Amino acid sequence: MTFQDLQIEQRGAIAVVRLNRAAKRNALSDGLVLAIRDAFQNLPDTARAAVLCGDGDHFCAGLDLSELQERDAGAGLHHSRMWHAALEEVQFGPVPVVAALHGAVVGGGLELAAACHVRVADESTFYALPEGSRGIFVGGGGSVRIPRLIGAARMADMMLTGRVYDAQQGERAGFAQYLVPQGQSLAKALELAGRIAQNAPLTNYALMHALPRIAEQPADQGYLTEALMAAIAQSAPEAKERVRAFLEGRAGKVGKN
Repeated sequence: MTFQDLQIEQRGAIAVVRLNRAAKRNALSDGLVLAIRDAFQNLPDTARAAVLCGDGDHFCAGLDLSELQERDAGAGLHHSRMWHAALEEVQFGPVPVVAALHGAVVGGGLELAAACHVRVADESTFYALPEGSRGIFVGGGGSVRIPRLIGAARMADMMLTGRVYDAQQGERAGFAQYLVPQGQSLAKALELAGRIAQNAPLTNYALMHALPRIAEQPADQGYLTEALMAAIAQSAPEAKERVRAFLEGRAGKVGKN
């Protein structure tokens, strides 16, 4: 697949999806949002994990405000729902996605990062939600996904006051699970994606699709969903072989990294 503002590269079992609007700080135009949707809908069948990154000095500086136009309520609703459909393909697509973050992770860029499953930030990363000062509101799923990372109070503070989190503060708050030296987020994301790609596909699928839904269910429903997913996962031939390998001493044991 080829897109004007998006590059896709296959590295073994890993699909590297790169935002390619460096001159615009990888700002999200409608065309780029739709390209993200199409890319994750059509990842190569050989991909077992994906890495999402940005070209240039920034991951993504948010909505391309040069495209911002006056819309009536109906048009605004449909525009937001277009973003929702695109980022759903990232979160609930075929493979886990690791985001390699650097520079600006702002507005819609933070909404995009929040749709990924693992986030690696380098020391140049900073996070902001400037929508409050611009008289608009998040529309790409941020009001749902971002509070699950950092809490509603922190998100409200960012939008009310314009607070910016640097890389260290962002890791402590929960924006990213990993923090690495500047320039190393892509290498770390590829390393993690390589590990993820070695997992049983059905287990990865359960972690992507079942776990977030279980977290939203009442406990009794969550327990049942968990039991069903566990039964399905362990019944797969690959899972049986992996357990057999462990019991026969052919698989490594868990130890300190």
